[in-house]
Amino acid sequence: MIELEGVPELVDPVMIAAFEGWNDAGDSASSAVAHLEREWKGEVFAALDAEDYYDFQVNRPTVFLEGGVRRITWPTTRLSVVRVGGDKPRDLVLVRGIEPSMRWRSFCNEILGFAHELGVEMVVILGALLGDTPHTRPVPVSGVTSDPDLARTMDLEETRYEGPTGIVGILQEACTHAGVPAVSLWAAVPHYVSQPPNPKATLALLNRLEDLIDLRIPLGELAEDARAWQLGVDQLAAEDSEVAEYVQTLEEARDTADLPEASGEAIAREFERYLRRRDGGPGPGHATDGGESTSYLRDTSSGRTRPPKPARDERDEPEEPGDGSESSDD
Repeated sequence: MIELEGVPELVDPVMIAAFEGWNDAGDSASSAVAHLEREWKGEVFAALDAEDYYDFQVNRPTVFLEGGVRRITWPTTRLSVVRVGGDKPRDLVLVRGIEPSMRWRSFCNEILGFAHELGVEMVVILGALLGDTPHTRPVPVSGVTSDPDLARTMDLEETRYEGPTGIVGILQEACTHAGVPAVSLWAAVPHYVSQPPNPKATLALLNRLEDLIDLRIPLGELAEDARAWQLGVDQLAAEDSEVAEYVQTLEEARDTADLPEASGEAIAREFERYLRRRDGGPGPGHATDGGESTSYLRDTSSGRTRPPKPARDERDEPEEPGDGSESSDD
């Protein structure tokens, strides 16, 4: 029995979850939830028992000093709550952690136990995968659900992915069986510049989330970080003719595929976002759809000073449909 003493009654709560690991290319999804926690000052109210779900030889605890005293931080998943005021107040339950090493069904049941006790109306799970998408174009974000009614009412794609999955797919399926509406939002990250962070993909996920839950999300310096990231990758790609040629090929393929999207719903969606932000004030640091933005992070582990040659990373063929990405997930 989950007891939540000290957690106030929530208003129209939505649970938003992201997990580091296989479902989190460029740390884009986990960074999005961390941004929400930071901007809205989320208060942690629960943490799952690390002993139940993590292999500490895979995800090791870390030691730090606090006032000269050694402390240990264990890998786990934490839940926090943020209260969002305004004309349409709505509370968010944020779930951020690491993809568990074991007992995935028990892990999902525990998360859903919290959702039930808090009266959560919908679960949104964020993910990111590597795909054949150029860094110079807006980040493709796909919204998928296992709920046909939700697919119709929210203009989402009903998932038809088949293949290996991660905790994002398992949690969405658990929500479906429990009768909890659930949506997965997936950002496609260029596979040739996959090192974290990727603020452009994080920004795109937050913009899509904003549309989905009808809340204006403060973006802080994220748009500026995204622009800096893209400029850095532009410069490094320009130093390597092979990479530059490959990026041009991706651009041509993407532009051809996007031609039908240049009107209609895509333009209407952008115009609605513009009006919402204008009416609510300019809002610092907003950029459209993670568009022409982005900060380059050098791969310090390898000392690499340019984007790696275009090559597939075996690990990152997870999930998610379409939009220039390789594969799909629930």
